[in-house]
Amino acid sequence: MAEKLILGIETSCDETAAAVVDRGRQVKSNIISSQINLHREFGGVVPELASRKHLELLDHVIGRALKKAGTDFSQLEGIAVTYGPGLIGSLLIGIVAAKTLAWALKIPLIGVNHIMGHIYSNLLEHPDLKPPLLCLTVSGGHTDLLYAPEWGQYQILGRTRDDAAGEAFDKVARFLGLGYPGGPAIERIAESGDPEKYSLPHPDLGSDRYGFSFSGIKTAVINLAHNLEQREGQIPEADIAASFQKTVVDILLERVAAARQDYPVEQVLLAGGVAANRYLRSRLEKMLKEEGASLYYPSLEYCTDNAAMIAGAGYFLLEQGQVSSLDLDAAPSLKL
Repeated sequence: MAEKLILGIETSCDETAAAVVDRGRQVKSNIISSQINLHREFGGVVPELASRKHLELLDHVIGRALKKAGTDFSQLEGIAVTYGPGLIGSLLIGIVAAKTLAWALKIPLIGVNHIMGHIYSNLLEHPDLKPPLLCLTVSGGHTDLLYAPEWGQYQILGRTRDDAAGEAFDKVARFLGLGYPGGPAIERIAESGDPEKYSLPHPDLGSDRYGFSFSGIKTAVINLAHNLEQREGQIPEADIAASFQKTVVDILLERVAAARQDYPVEQVLLAGGVAANRYLRSRLEKMLKEEGASLYYPSLEYCTDNAAMIAGAGYFLLEQGQVSSLDLDAAPSLKL
C-alpha cells in the first residue's frame, strides 16, 4: 500500500514539534524541542518567550522530522497544524509556517483542534481502537470528558469550570517550591507521602455530574499549608502532595464512573499531559478492570504536546474532506 504522509506541526504552547505520520497511525518521525528549561525559572510558560523560541526552532525541527522519516516535501499529502486552543503567539508561528508550506507545495492545509489531537494520540499505538468509547483528556490547559459514538463525532459530557487539573498541579507545585513542570514534581514527592493524611474538598457542581473544578482544591492546599506552617513551623510537602494528588485522581475517577453509568462502553481512553501520571493510570486501570472495561493510553512521548498526534488527526480530517483555507487563523479559546 502506498504511503500517505502528513506533516504535523504543533506550537500551541511551549513545545516546538514536527512529525511525519503515514495514514494516521504509523509514526515515521516525531521531533519535539522542549522549552521547559527556558520557562522553569519563571515557574510557568512565558508566552512571549515561547513564541520567539518557536520562531527560532521551527524550521530546524521540520527539517529534522523530514530527514528522520526518510522523505522530503515532495512526498507529502498534506500539512496538519494546531490552530487552537493555545497561546495565540505560539499558535500563529505554526500556522504561518503550515500555510506557507501548503501554498508552496500546492497540497491541503488541515487545521487541527489540539484536544482532538490528544484523543487521536491513542491511535498511534492502539490502531485497532474503534468507537463507541469515552475519552478523558487531562492536561495543563484542559480537563474534558467526552463520548465518541463514531470517529469525528464527539459529545462533550464535562469540562473544567476553572483551573484544569494540570494547571492545578503546576500551581500547587509552585506554591510548595517543587519546581516546574508541576505534574512530575508532585508525582515524585507524593511517592514518599501519605495520601490519606489530609482530607481535601471535592467540588459540588450540583446537577453537573461530569463537570470538573480544581481551583477550590488548589486554594484548600494553600490554606492547609499556611495553617500547618503556623502551627508546626514547617510544611510537610510529601504528605500534602500525596493528599492533593489522590483528591484530584479521586475526582477524575468519579466522573468517569458516572459517565459509564449512562454510556456503558467497554473502552476508555486517557490522553493529555497528565495521562503520564502513573498514579492516575494505575487507579483508573484498576477501576475499569473491576468493571469489565479496558483503559488505553499513549506512551509518554505522545501524552505531552507533540506533532504526531496532530498529523494523525489531520489524516482522518483529510479523509473526510475537512481541509482548511489559507485564511486559517489562530483560535486560542477553541472548543471541541
